[in-house]
Amino acid sequence: MSDNKLTALTKKEQIAEANPEALFADGFDDALIGYDASSFCAVYDYTNCLDILHKHGMTPEEAHEHMEFNVVDAYVGDFTPSFIHAFVQDYK
Repeated sequence: MSDNKLTALTKKEQIAEANPEALFADGFDDALIGYDASSFCAVYDYTNCLDILHKHGMTPEEAHEHMEFNVVDAYVGDFTPSFIHAFVQDYK
């Protein structure tokens, strides 16, 4: 790819190649950042997920509550995605 950015589809394809049973979180493709090195499960940036929910009209409080009770706590099997709080590297 010319801009060195992977599309959500390309990311999902790479994860599915590593783990055909990997599960994905609906609606959070833009927050997909990679996969876990041991289980090959999808990994999402929690803050980016909140941003997606904000863009869909939720308040910060509603987005946080939705993430905690409907997304992060939703165990759907061995290959349930992970949601991490990533540190931002300040490059100067």
